[in-house]
Amino acid sequence: MTIRVATDIGGTFTDLVYLENGVIHAVKVDTTPPDFEQGLLNAVAKSGVSYADIAFFAHGSTVVINTLTERKGVKTALLTTRGFRDVLEIARGNTPDIFNAYYRKPPPFVPRHLRLEICERLNYRGEVITELDLKTLPTMLDTLREEGVEAIAICLLHAYCNPVHEQQLMTAVKQLWPQVAVIASHQVSRALREYERSNTTVLSAYVMPATRDYLDNLSRHLSDSGLQPVPFIMKSNGGISPVNAAKQDPISLVESGPVGGILGAQAYGQLIGENQLLALDIGGTTAKCSLIHQGQVEISNDYVIEKTAVSAGYPIMTPVVDIVEIGNGGGSLAWIDAAGSLRVGPQSAGSTPGPVAYGRGGVAPTTTDANLYTGRINPNDFAGGEITPDTCAVERAFAQLGERIGVSPKLLAHGVLQIANANMVNALKLISVNRGHDPRDFALMAFGGGGALHACALAAELGIPKVIIPPFAGVFSAWGMLMLDSRRDYIQTHLQRLDDESLQHLVEAFATLQAKAEAEFDNDGMSREKLRFEWHIDARYAGQEHTVKVALEEPHLLPILERFHARHEQAYTFRLDLPVEIVNLHLVAFGSVPKTPMAPIGVSTSGTAENALSGRRWVEFEPEQSIKTPLYQRTALLSGMQINGPAIIEEATTTTVVRPGDRLEVDIYGGLHIHINVQEVLA
Repeated sequence: MTIRVATDIGGTFTDLVYLENGVIHAVKVDTTPPDFEQGLLNAVAKSGVSYADIAFFAHGSTVVINTLTERKGVKTALLTTRGFRDVLEIARGNTPDIFNAYYRKPPPFVPRHLRLEICERLNYRGEVITELDLKTLPTMLDTLREEGVEAIAICLLHAYCNPVHEQQLMTAVKQLWPQVAVIASHQVSRALREYERSNTTVLSAYVMPATRDYLDNLSRHLSDSGLQPVPFIMKSNGGISPVNAAKQDPISLVESGPVGGILGAQAYGQLIGENQLLALDIGGTTAKCSLIHQGQVEISNDYVIEKTAVSAGYPIMTPVVDIVEIGNGGGSLAWIDAAGSLRVGPQSAGSTPGPVAYGRGGVAPTTTDANLYTGRINPNDFAGGEITPDTCAVERAFAQLGERIGVSPKLLAHGVLQIANANMVNALKLISVNRGHDPRDFALMAFGGGGALHACALAAELGIPKVIIPPFAGVFSAWGMLMLDSRRDYIQTHLQRLDDESLQHLVEAFATLQAKAEAEFDNDGMSREKLRFEWHIDARYAGQEHTVKVALEEPHLLPILERFHARHEQAYTFRLDLPVEIVNLHLVAFGSVPKTPMAPIGVSTSGTAENALSGRRWVEFEPEQSIKTPLYQRTALLSGMQINGPAIIEEATTTTVVRPGDRLEVDIYGGLHIHINVQEVLA
């Protein structure tokens, strides 16, 4: 067994990457909803890899986020402390705009009649005030059975300090009703904030049966096919976890698919010495972006789904790589709104029927159709040569939509690209400018099927000096999973002042969390010598509400305080002369997984790319300005080759567009470094 395999199921395509003797191979197939595992099996079959030869198998999926956004979870109930039945309903008063009269609190996933109260009470120190009373539990469970409930969330007051009552209640529920799925808040989050903790537990229960069924079906199919190693599942925190551990904490998979590419960008950046990156993943349905600062990916504990201008969305207290995601991808549909304005996304054509060019019945033009119609995508090698595009249907689609606003088909196609780019620029600003970073201080690493098509235009708009297109960019999220370690995050509320007197107590608290992590990794069969740990604190000025995360690189007070002040100033533009208090401890535990390093490619002796030239094609970089553009095969490019734009770089899973005036260089691993014409940007 020598082959390492990773698969990523997206909204449109399922990607597979495998490493054999240091050589990367890639496969892309259509995603197959609702039986997503079938697309994965199709990808393995297309690759020709024998399951018996697979030594490592990693998988990322959108099953959890899809279950939430499509409301396809099970009927769920909530058992909570007496007097706290309506926490989900009360929620927060965080309005996106205080003058927004359209704001509405999002309806809870559990209706009021399925939120039942248990007599018990702990104080904020976790001390028992009122013992747990289980006398009414059998009657409650009978009611929930009659209601057709399939999952139960348990969230008791202050259980993050002391889970004893939740543990007793959970044991009683399982004894009285073994068939129901049940999860308690202490299994999901040990941090304070009742609404966020309650909501997270409810959503975890809501998706638990669907997630377990999916992972069980996947494991069974893989095992029946001959896979011997235990599959690893991509988690939202940027690590991988054995499948059985993932089933116990389903909400930790909420962003399972997208984060693989972000961590892949971090890993590739380390290979080539780039530690200031904006990572951009443009797929068929969405575009995702994240910021990598000084080689580190930001992890957020305050993830929110379905947040809009009129809704605060649903908070989830699980560590998630800080990602901004928008509904703009290759399959995003162009449409005219009620005011007669052109829009792009968030609706997507998906893989079925897909863009108009697929010839599967799609009628509304997409971003992919616009890239094809303007010459950026090769019609003779469309979708890796597996589809002959219906170019006549594409032109008709743009003509019909253009007639509605009085523009030509080509001008409309350029408008689609410009609007899609504007949407992505806004997303990149959210992850950089809104976080206190200047995008001009970063390189833009773009991947996914559409990343290389749009990256140079986005960089020019933001003044970013360099674009990097990594090897196998079209399936980069899957490649990223092969570069990751097993990871667990332990977040525990721990309120104390940050001063000399309490520093030793802080070290002891982290040692307790670390012992717990070691025991859990032992259960996964991972030896302690393969473990490494990172200590972080969530801290704030005394009297503040919100925190910033600070790494504890050494247990010395002055460096910790200075990092806190600097981090706070970056996030909020100021620092204060006030005491600092710790709110949460955050232990990150990594279990080392063997990896296969990327092999360097051949080196060019001349520096020119003439041997990779495959032809020329008319490309419209601007409306009504066609340029006969050189085409290059990426597989023929060698390290050290240079290309002056305009140019199109073609490969099986994506296309790179180099604008006029930009300059491309190839690095030792085959990555494309495109230097943006800064003078044109400044002009």
